[in-house]
Amino acid sequence: MSKKIPVSVPQPPLQTPFSGLSREGLPERPANPESPAVRRRPRIVLRRERSQRGGKTVIIASQFPTHLSAREIEDLSRDARMALGCGGFIQEREIAIQGEQAERVRRHFEGLGYEVAGP
Repeated sequence: MSKKIPVSVPQPPLQTPFSGLSREGLPERPANPESPAVRRRPRIVLRRERSQRGGKTVIIASQFPTHLSAREIEDLSRDARMALGCGGFIQEREIAIQGEQAERVRRHFEGLGYEVAGP
C-alpha cells in the first residue's frame, strides 16, 4: 500500500544540493557591474564622396551593425535627415547625407550612442 502525502498541509522543502553552501569567504560583487554590451558601442564609418555626383558632396554612413534591419536603418536615415535639415537616401545598408557636414553627422550619430570613425 502506498503512502499518500496530504496536500492540504504545508510540506517541508525538498533537500537541495546547494543547502550546505554559504557566502562566507566569497568576495563581494561590484556595486555596478557593466555588461559587455554596455562597454562597447556599435561602430559606424563615415566617408566623404564627390565622384559621379556632379561636384556635390555627400557623407556616407556605412558598416552598420548586422543586427539592424533595413527598417531600422531607414528610421536612422529619416531621423538624421530631420535632425540635420538636409536630404539624403539609403543605398545598400548605407545612408547618404547630402552636403558637406561631416562634423554634424558625426555629432548626430555619437548622440545616438554610436562610435563614429572617419571624417
